[in-house]
Amino acid sequence: MTAVDWTVLVGYFVLMVLIGIWSRTKIKTVVDYFTTGGRIPWWLSGISHHMSGYSAVMFVAFAAVAYSYGITVYVWWAMTIGIGVGIGAFLFAARWNRLRAKHGVVSPLEYLARRYNLPTQQALAYSGAALKVVDIASKWVAIAVLLNGFTGVPMRWGILLTGVVTMLYATLGGLWADVLTDFGQFVIQFAAGIAMFVGVLHHLDGVPTLWKMWDQLPAGHGHALNGPYTPIFLIAFLFIKTFEYNGGMWNLAQRYMAAPSGSDAKRSAMLSSVLWLVWPLVLFIPMCAAPLLVHPGKPEQSYVELAQLLLPSGLIGLVLAGFFSHTMAMVASDANAISSVITRDLAPVLVPRVRQLTDGATLKMARIVTFTFVTVSMLIAIATNGEGVVLKIVVDLVAATMGPIAIPLMLGLLPWFRRSGSRAALASWAIGLIAWVIVKYGVGSTDQTLVVALPLATSLVVYVGLGLLLPENRVDVDDLVDSLNTDPELTAQPAAARS
Repeated sequence: MTAVDWTVLVGYFVLMVLIGIWSRTKIKTVVDYFTTGGRIPWWLSGISHHMSGYSAVMFVAFAAVAYSYGITVYVWWAMTIGIGVGIGAFLFAARWNRLRAKHGVVSPLEYLARRYNLPTQQALAYSGAALKVVDIASKWVAIAVLLNGFTGVPMRWGILLTGVVTMLYATLGGLWADVLTDFGQFVIQFAAGIAMFVGVLHHLDGVPTLWKMWDQLPAGHGHALNGPYTPIFLIAFLFIKTFEYNGGMWNLAQRYMAAPSGSDAKRSAMLSSVLWLVWPLVLFIPMCAAPLLVHPGKPEQSYVELAQLLLPSGLIGLVLAGFFSHTMAMVASDANAISSVITRDLAPVLVPRVRQLTDGATLKMARIVTFTFVTVSMLIAIATNGEGVVLKIVVDLVAATMGPIAIPLMLGLLPWFRRSGSRAALASWAIGLIAWVIVKYGVGSTDQTLVVALPLATSLVVYVGLGLLLPENRVDVDDLVDSLNTDPELTAQPAAARS
């Protein structure tokens, strides 16, 4: 790292804080803080949705998969997300937005108390919040690993540096700051990704590298599925990512809620889907080519060594800023989502007095919760010191438990599952998690396909099965679900105008 690289990196951090300070001027109420009042243009919402799905884990754990197994990492990860978000554009995106526009919903879990009951909402809120704290801790570890590889900065200082900057702009500016920094981070990521892509082509055989390198790489690196990644794993991951990236990962539901209308939310989802199908190829091809250029002690360090080999002074700082941008985008949006769940769903139940707080007091509470969430996740990351948590948590724990948490949340929006009530929701959540614990720790299975697929399949079968066998018929649920089919402005028009 040269002085130019450090200048680029420091400039990036300063810019993020300035965005947070500016965004604070647009926050008047807690609704602005969590959903921007539906004022985010569809294209900005789509870019933010796309960016909030990345973290530095991609350049540590997934870079290791690309180094060891090849292009399969794009197929089972990025491609499944792109397809899943495309499916969600037609099923979920507009419905999330209409929850805000028609029912004043601010937290992604706020509607669950009405859709099922309060115990169901609380169970999903507590388990999801606990999962998110550990998930984000792994993101801090990933970025600290990269910073350590580039600069030699100790792990705990890397965690503190990124955590404090993220804490500042996320706490001050809420979702406005998240979305605006997502856009800035997209620009940085684009420049850094193109620089690495061009650097690899220039260092090898130019443009023909794109089709020639697969014959030079180890056997199987050009195959769509390779190593432990099987067709069953791919199908299970597609289902998981469809739920996760359309609202099961709560912060991404907020992107849809922040668009002006349901139709705008759908357009933003389609843009995000296209970006997921195209852009990760630019990022993963250099990772796949890495065995031809570097030989790190650990595959997790392959992208760091590749950047140090290929990029000139200044661009290394830009690439490192790109790494930070991924993690900070995801953490800031997760912090905002968790804060909305705690402020709107958990705190009023634990402390009924919270319901009487003024708008100003509620906004202050939201900022305190955001600050606390980021702090706790940083402390967990520092305590573990990064020992073996990155890939284990992100691919194993999160993927395996996302299904049981997300299925009642997501399918509860759709009219086809209106008869699956609180009984089906709680049973699918509990039995799915039990299935994961049994497979992972009771049986001790190391089969990634089984560990990921079984909890999802179990939750899905229980939720749908109980809805069919023991249906719960409620008029208020029918009204809620039916109200999500159209935008408010369409339902407000006279019948003659619509015909």
